[in-house]
Amino acid sequence: MVDKLHTKYVLDESQMPRAWYNIVPDLPRPLAPVLHPATHKPVGPDDLAPLFPMALILQEVSTERYIEIPEPVRRVYAQWRPSPLFRARRLEQALDTPARIYYKYEGVSPVGSHKPNTAVAQVFYNREEGVRKIATETGAGQWGSSLAMAGAFFGVEVEVFMVKVSYHQKPFRRSMMQAYGATVHASPTDLTQAGRSILARDPDNMGSLGIAISEAVERAATSGGTIKYSLGSVLNHVLLHQTVVGEEALLQMALADDYPDVVIGCAGGGSNMAGLIIPFVRERLARGLNTRFLAAEPTACPSMTKGVYTYDFGDTVGMTPLVKMHTLGHDFMPPGIHAGGLRYHGMAPIMSLLHEEGIVEAQAYHQNAIFEAAVEFARSEGIIPAPESAHAIRAAFDEALQAKEAGQERVILFNLSGHGHFDMASYDAYFEGKLEDYEYPVEEVRAAQERMPKIDEAALAGGD
Repeated sequence: MVDKLHTKYVLDESQMPRAWYNIVPDLPRPLAPVLHPATHKPVGPDDLAPLFPMALILQEVSTERYIEIPEPVRRVYAQWRPSPLFRARRLEQALDTPARIYYKYEGVSPVGSHKPNTAVAQVFYNREEGVRKIATETGAGQWGSSLAMAGAFFGVEVEVFMVKVSYHQKPFRRSMMQAYGATVHASPTDLTQAGRSILARDPDNMGSLGIAISEAVERAATSGGTIKYSLGSVLNHVLLHQTVVGEEALLQMALADDYPDVVIGCAGGGSNMAGLIIPFVRERLARGLNTRFLAAEPTACPSMTKGVYTYDFGDTVGMTPLVKMHTLGHDFMPPGIHAGGLRYHGMAPIMSLLHEEGIVEAQAYHQNAIFEAAVEFARSEGIIPAPESAHAIRAAFDEALQAKEAGQERVILFNLSGHGHFDMASYDAYFEGKLEDYEYPVEEVRAAQERMPKIDEAALAGGD
């Protein structure tokens, strides 16, 4: 019987997951191999060693279903995990819907988002292999602040290349990183060859995640082994670490004596949505369930709804290995007017494959619609959501209203992946009517995709 009273479902610390779940062996078909950026041949551990510690490389290619969480990582997790699951009862009333709406709230972490779930793990493994400095990129700043915090915990120096438009739009995220001891640059910079080449073509370039990745990767690759690189989304090991979210949510939905019909997450690179849905995908595949999975992305950077499923670089300059994913093109430039985050040109290979297989649906939303949902959510539930997370809220709203129109019960679960306390300038722009709804022109997306590398996948499959 569905609980008619409780609003919050909390697990005991002893119920925190002891292992991450790796979906790779359970995927409907194998992931495409990762290719060397120069030779276009499958990469091996030695090719990735300049960027990552070996423990993370082994997790990236692992086919083990469960990977034990090291105890030092669990001890840090325990500062905010298990995170709460809420039943959004006031929101249900405001929408006058028969749907039951639940959200997993990751904003209770010290930095206010889901990102520490992988940041803490990545810094721990780097520290264990003697790494003393890590370079990374960040957009809105949630990832950079998470890695900076983890660096402070484990005594590892962190250097962050922050997308320039966000560097100026979100100065308090920058201050937060500096408070944890990180060095923060507005990307593109003149500190790297990648940055200098971008600025030579466009001195007023406001940056993108792809450009920031190029700079951080260059910093690591040219350091002679003294600096490693860390990525906050997209890669298999990052999604792996985030599965603590979904594993907890499964237990909490059982406490509520309920089970979702649809599971929703905002989608930029794919990690927060993957962290919630992957354990539920496991249950769907193993038990023959009909659970739906919906990715909510921005119309300004619509990698799943307008992207193509092919090989592409993870960065703008072309320094990273090639991965098969949904992509808008590695030199795709999201508009500076977009305040809602989720600005990455590609989608995680695991999420891309699940979308290609029809397991994950995708819908793109305009930013005014997502801020409208964010404000309604705040006034109903009290939490001011991050603009990124508001995409998932908008999708949940639409699902709840569809249930109302159809006169049907529907159980909706979404990941509220962070709070918006450092995003109030974007809220100000919304309240002042300054946010523009922007749908990236199809012709510009196609032009960016034409500049992607051409990979003969038939020859690759044949081993030629």
